[in-house]
Amino acid sequence: MKPTLFVLAAGMGSRYGGLKQLDGLGPNGETIMDYSIYDAIKAGFGKLVFVIRESFEKDFREIVVNKFKNLIDVEIVFQDISNVPEGSVYNPEREKPWGTNHAVLMGKDVIKEPFAVINADDFYGQESFQTLADFLRSVAGKENEYCMIGYRVGNTLSESGTVSRGVCVVDENSYLQNVVERTSIEEKSGAIVFTDEKGEEVRISANTLVSMNMWGFTPDYFNYSYEYFVKFLAEKGQELKSEYYIPYVVNELINKGMASCKVLDTPSKWFGVTYADDRPQVVLKINELVRKGVYPSQLFKV
Repeated sequence: MKPTLFVLAAGMGSRYGGLKQLDGLGPNGETIMDYSIYDAIKAGFGKLVFVIRESFEKDFREIVVNKFKNLIDVEIVFQDISNVPEGSVYNPEREKPWGTNHAVLMGKDVIKEPFAVINADDFYGQESFQTLADFLRSVAGKENEYCMIGYRVGNTLSESGTVSRGVCVVDENSYLQNVVERTSIEEKSGAIVFTDEKGEEVRISANTLVSMNMWGFTPDYFNYSYEYFVKFLAEKGQELKSEYYIPYVVNELINKGMASCKVLDTPSKWFGVTYADDRPQVVLKINELVRKGVYPSQLFKV
C-alpha cells in the first residue's frame, strides 16, 4: 500500500500574485510546493490530498493540480470554519478556521492509508520524503504508530530574522515525549539562542531536533482528532484566535500512552520564505540544487 501525502494549503488566498505559496522560485517558475510533490512522487507516495479553501478550487485545479494530475492521484478537500462536530458551538464572530489539526481532520473521508502531513510553503528535501515514505510503508495495517521528521535547528534558521520552532523532547529511543514551542530563535555570535518565557536568551545546540510540521500518521489518527476537537471547542470555542494545532493532539496521545511518535532525524536543510528578504536566498539554493542535478530544470512538463 502506497502512502498518501496530505498538503496543508488552506492558508492560501484567492489572489495568487503576492502569495508565497505560489511564488515562482525555480528556473521555470516552480514553487516550493512543486518540489515537495516531485520529491513525494520519487519517494513512492501514491496519492496527493490538498486541503484548500473552497472559494478558489477552480483556480487551484488550473494553476496547481494540472501540473501533475497525470502522474499521481489527486484529491481536494476543503477547510471551513463551519466544519465542526455536530452539537459543537463556537463564537459567531470568529473569522478564521481552527488551525493545522482542523485542516488534517478534513481528510478523514478520503484517506484510508498511512499518510504524511506537510505545509505547502516549506522546502523539506528529498531525504526527508524518502525517510517518511519508508516509515509509512512499514506501519501499513497498524494503528497508533506515528512519526515526525526532526530537523536540526541549525538547518532551519532564516538569514533575515528570528523564527519560532517546536523543540522536540525525545527519549533514549528517539520517541517523542513533548513538543515545546520556542520563539525568537536566531544565531548570535556563533551560537543559537531562543527567548524563554522570562524574556531571557537561552542557548541551544545546532543539532537540537525541531518540528517543521512534517508528520506521519496511520488513519486512526482521524478518530482521535475528531474526539479531541470536540473537547477543544468545548474549552476554547468562544475564543476568536484559538488554534487546534497538530502538537496539541500528538502531545495528548503520547501523555496518555495511547500512541507513539518516532522522531526521525534528517540531514535535510529546510528553507522557506519566512521573510520577504529570504526570497533571493531561496532562489539561489534551488538553482544550486538544479545545477548539482538533484532536480531537473523543469519538474513537470504540462
